Amino acid sequence: MKLKRLALMIAASLLLVMQSEAVIAQSAYRIQPGDVLQLDVLQDSSLNQKLLVLPDGTVNVPMVGTISAAGQTVEELRAAMTKDLSPSFSVKPTVYLSVAALAPKQVSTVGAAGRQIPIYIMGEVTKPGQADVSRGTTLIQALAISGGFTNFAAKTRIELVRQDSAGHQQVYTFNFENMLSGTQSSPVVLKPGDVIIVPQRNLFE
Repeated sequence: MKLKRLALMIAASLLLVMQSEAVIAQSAYRIQPGDVLQLDVLQDSSLNQKLLVLPDGTVNVPMVGTISAAGQTVEELRAAMTKDLSPSFSVKPTVYLSVAALAPKQVSTVGAAGRQIPIYIMGEVTKPGQADVSRGTTLIQALAISGGFTNFAAKTRIELVRQDSAGHQQVYTFNFENMLSGTQSSPVVLKPGDVIIVPQRNLFE
C-alpha cells in the first residue's frame, strides 16, 4: 500500500513538472505564421474559436477585426485582444488564449514535381491551419485535406484569398456544390500562400 501511494505521489509530481515546463515554454514562445491559436472568451462562448495566423502575421479576431500576431508571445497577444474586445462588453472580458497547433516545419524535397507549397485553411473546417501540399493540388483536394466541413460551414461562399506578384490581394468566391458538379469552373489549382476561408453559414442559409 505504501509503495502504491509513493508511486502515485511520484507520478503526480512528474505531471506537475511537465505541466509547468509546458506553461513556461508557451509563455516564451513567439507566435509565427501558420500557427493555430485557441481563443476562448468567458463572457461570450460564441467567440470561442480557432484562429489561424496568416502569412502576413495577422489573425482575424471576431468583433475586433485583423490584428498583428506574429512575433508576439501568447500573453502579449491575449492582453491586446482583451483591450480590443473590452469596448464590446460592460465589464472587462476574461480572455483565454493558447497555441492549439504549431506551424508545420517546411520540408524541402528534390524535384519540381515533389516540391511542397504552403497553403492556409481557416474557418469552418475540421482541421484549420497551415498545410504543405504538392504542387498541382486543387481547392477541392485542399478542403479534403482539412478534414472536411463542420456543421456550420457556408459551403456556397468558400473564399480563396490570393496575393499577386505586385502584392495586391484578390478574393475569389466559390460554391462547393458547383465545383463538385463541374458547373462553376475548371479545377482551381492552388498557389503558394493561398488562403482558403470557409465562413460560418447564416441562420437560414
